Amino acid sequence: MKYLKTIMILVLTVAFALSINSCGKKESGPIKVGVMLPLTGHQAKFGEMEKNSYELASEKINAARKEKGQRLIQFVYEDDTGKPDVGRAAMEKLVNVNKVAMVAGGYSSSVTFAAAAVAQQYRIPFLVNTGSVDKITEPEAFNLTTNDGDKFYIYRLNPPVSEYASGLEGLLAEVVKPASVFIIHENTAFGTKGAKAFKKSAEKLGIKVLGVESYSGGTVDFKPMLSNAKKLNPDMTYMISYVMDAAQLMKQARELNLKPKLFVGAGAGYTMPAFKENAGVASRRMVSATLWHQALPIPGAKEYFDGYVAKYGGDGPDYHGAEAYAAATVVDDVLKRCNGEYDAATIKKALDATDMMTVFAPVKFTAYGKKIHQNKVNTYVVQWIDGTLKLIWPKDLANAQFEYPIDWTKIWAK
Repeated sequence: MKYLKTIMILVLTVAFALSINSCGKKESGPIKVGVMLPLTGHQAKFGEMEKNSYELASEKINAARKEKGQRLIQFVYEDDTGKPDVGRAAMEKLVNVNKVAMVAGGYSSSVTFAAAAVAQQYRIPFLVNTGSVDKITEPEAFNLTTNDGDKFYIYRLNPPVSEYASGLEGLLAEVVKPASVFIIHENTAFGTKGAKAFKKSAEKLGIKVLGVESYSGGTVDFKPMLSNAKKLNPDMTYMISYVMDAAQLMKQARELNLKPKLFVGAGAGYTMPAFKENAGVASRRMVSATLWHQALPIPGAKEYFDGYVAKYGGDGPDYHGAEAYAAATVVDDVLKRCNGEYDAATIKKALDATDMMTVFAPVKFTAYGKKIHQNKVNTYVVQWIDGTLKLIWPKDLANAQFEYPIDWTKIWAK
């Protein structure tokens, strides 16, 4: 009996010691953060730029963390292929298999919204850096209300698509003063919402909307709708497209000799280096709304741009890359403020308190209208001049003179 009592005491002592050791043991491995991007498929050019930017940021972030003896951050990438059903599955995997602390990324609006529903279901913080359809940060779309901030786990660093053209409005009102516009857009959530928002902007500026036509992504022949535009002879054509469609639209507009006073893109494909590469001479003097440019007086913007070119070559990143790089630095800042606790509630609380400058823009999540957890961002206007994307508006921030009016016959000559 005495022997059994001694054994029991030893067992309990060992168990207690193990319990203390386990409770006091700190995680030493990297903090896993999911990143969902289109790495294959027709949106892969965007995904590649954004992944490169996450990796570039990761090098700097982890070098600083290592020096300070802090846990490193491991970005775990999932390819959503640009398809909503794949995006949902990617989010499921990041949450249930990879066991990430939070998720960032999200390019396509339709994919991002689908994945956001999964993130909301699992109550895991999701920092969106590009998906722009308005409803992504509207709790009503997730059966919540604007008062349910404590239950809403979706945050967005970039502006909603309805605000993309806000910077463009000044250029149109003060300089171009078009009387009419023809709108062409992809029939995705991003394209449809963007077209609706610009139609509203045009009407506010007194610009007559002569027509609005949509197309399915991957369309090869745009000439029927471009011919319709030519017949109506608008002062301006406004187009919302991803990069390969954007290039094809402008090449065919040139072939048809469609010559409005101005061709304007709504960001997306029209600011990508791949647009210039694929559209060739038809990209010349194209104007586009944009969310960022390396010439802006934002701390670190030019450094990021130059670092990207040095590492990956090419013409450098546009606003998509800057959004991704900024998201990575926000993730780093948020996790630092979690004080070693990386549960969803703690991360969410840190996201709520975010107030920082990034290479993209200041980031502070706020509420307005139907939206909550939405960052407010200025928008700008760029133009392809001599093979380079130049910032032309607002005038006080421009690094090039807006080239207008445009002699398309001369500009499009080989």
